Amino acid sequence: MKSVIGIWIVRAEAEPLARFLATELAAEFTPHFGLGTETNREKFAQAFPLYSSWVLLMTTGIAVRYLQGLLENKNHDPGVVVLDEAARFAVSLVGGHEGGANRLAYRVANLVGAVPVISTATEALKPLVLGIGCRKDVSEEQIATAVMTSLRSINRALGDVREVATVDLKLHEPGLVAWCETHAIPLRSIARQTIESRTWVTQPSSWVKETIGLDGVCEPAALIASPRGKLILPKTALNGVTVAIVDDLGLSSFLPPAPKGESA
Repeated sequence: MKSVIGIWIVRAEAEPLARFLATELAAEFTPHFGLGTETNREKFAQAFPLYSSWVLLMTTGIAVRYLQGLLENKNHDPGVVVLDEAARFAVSLVGGHEGGANRLAYRVANLVGAVPVISTATEALKPLVLGIGCRKDVSEEQIATAVMTSLRSINRALGDVREVATVDLKLHEPGLVAWCETHAIPLRSIARQTIESRTWVTQPSSWVKETIGLDGVCEPAALIASPRGKLILPKTALNGVTVAIVDDLGLSSFLPPAPKGESA
């Protein structure tokens, strides 16, 4: 098995998107239309076990049919991310943890502006989204201090955090990236234009407005990443880092009430 991402398409129209992803992900993509007598699905079946993970540019229905009979063991199967051709949703379909599909889904989503779709239980049950904004070249330690100070102020733990959201302009900020990698928390990119059109801020920042043309970053980024959530910590600034925290309350409507005399 190659420690390389493979990309597969079912329609020639998806080829430009596939080539873009191949370049950005250092992945391998070769069009298979009209090559030999085998069908596209048969060619995929032969290639599937040769790669450590896959990005399939197709519908989830087609992906399920292509994967039929190919999956053997979750500890060894390649991770699979499905991205629709319109690049709207990057779905971690198979091997979320063991195959690295959850992490890959975020990478793909951040490249094309899609929504990462993660359904593994350990992530789905984490209710908090951190919105983070920062000045250029802040350190990992500055990020860590700001985050932990913010969490302590609302008596919540780092283990409750599902993802970090920031504006796309800060997606590659070294200190922020390093902190997310240290704690294995996905970093999600929110397009500047999206934040600009949904300006949900309690404390507009003149500095941010002058620098990147937005009223703020941390609050709108967190709220956009968790659209059914509630802002439980407004923007908190500390040493060049701003943090806002949103609690995704949607899960609570599906949970049974706590037994009498016990806290929820």
